[in-house]
Amino acid sequence: MKYHITTFGCQQNEADSERIAGYFEARGYKKAEKIEDADAIVINTCVIREQAEDRVYGLVNNLKPLKDKNPNLKITVTGCLVGAAAREPTGIFLKKLQKRLPQVDEFLPLEEVGFDYQAIRSGGTHAWVPISNGCNNFCTFCIVPFSRGREVSRPFEDIVNEVKQLAKEGFKQITLLGQNVNSYGADLILGQNNIQKIRDISGKTYFDSKVEKKWNGKIFKLKNGKKVIPASIKHLGRYRIPTLFPYLLEELAKISKIEKISFLSSNPWDFSDRLIEVIAKNPKISREIHLPVQAGDDEILRRMNRWYSRDQYLKLTCKLKKKIPGVKISTDIIVGFPGETNKQFENTLNLAREVGFSKAFVAKYSPRPGTAAWKAFEDDVSHIEKTRRFHLLNQLVNKPHN
Repeated sequence: MKYHITTFGCQQNEADSERIAGYFEARGYKKAEKIEDADAIVINTCVIREQAEDRVYGLVNNLKPLKDKNPNLKITVTGCLVGAAAREPTGIFLKKLQKRLPQVDEFLPLEEVGFDYQAIRSGGTHAWVPISNGCNNFCTFCIVPFSRGREVSRPFEDIVNEVKQLAKEGFKQITLLGQNVNSYGADLILGQNNIQKIRDISGKTYFDSKVEKKWNGKIFKLKNGKKVIPASIKHLGRYRIPTLFPYLLEELAKISKIEKISFLSSNPWDFSDRLIEVIAKNPKISREIHLPVQAGDDEILRRMNRWYSRDQYLKLTCKLKKKIPGVKISTDIIVGFPGETNKQFENTLNLAREVGFSKAFVAKYSPRPGTAAWKAFEDDVSHIEKTRRFHLLNQLVNKPHN
């Protein structure tokens, strides 16, 4: 029996597909060189943009001749599209998915694969290493909290042991993956249900005062016996989360055969001073930091439910440049968010000039069903105007200058 996996989307999806391959090979399957030779076809989906979702529908429909030729062929769809459908409370989205893709035999939530299967990597010296899954931040444009659920951190020792094993196998570079890597460990310390998702609670911290007292400045014992004080992050005048990410980076940097450690993605509001200190002290940790800003205007950031202002983002980038010599900062930016005026877009251009990003992944706003922006805001910036802004920003940041 042979399997074939087609992957759409980001590095996290690529890492997920490596675990899905492990899931199949643990059951005796072999990898098919061509999709036509497979007895089981898995399509790992992305829904971050409408275009990515449309490509999934197109591929599945193109598989109909293979299904007609081989009635025993099993087609499985997994990934973010399935996650979003499964978590939609009315069940309407899943029913529509099933109706639109009648050739599909199984819609598999990624949680059923989990981390129990060894990832089948393609070789080389670089490996993706997921450290968490899901997101608690609920940016208004983003479907990830619905497609992947709440943030869940892998156990500290599981990650360390996996990287030690990768070093033994000859891997020299690793990239740690998560929707928000620098909040890693908050759920391990507090428990998932004690993490608030809403920032604008007047006069309070992000946590109940009794919960905050349990972690703020207190010692946390790792499973290897090491005692640490979680990095506390004070943001907008309130303590937000405790995080173990700086300690995880320190521990991984001790593994002698690992020569370079990178991480994706890190949100500005969880980038602690302790994390900056650890990066600065460990030359193994990449000086290329991906720090999504999404917009350079305070009103647009507020409507996006991004938890920082333009000035706070600029202060963080200045601190990174001061503390970490040679640092390069890349970013994500959305143009044409609902209500974005020409003046607000100019603020984004000016921020890009001021920061001097090494690279920007620029996207035209795409309304995703189920998100807060889709429900609350009219998609009122024309496609022509989004395209104009896309090219202006892309030319500014990504095109080589003489």
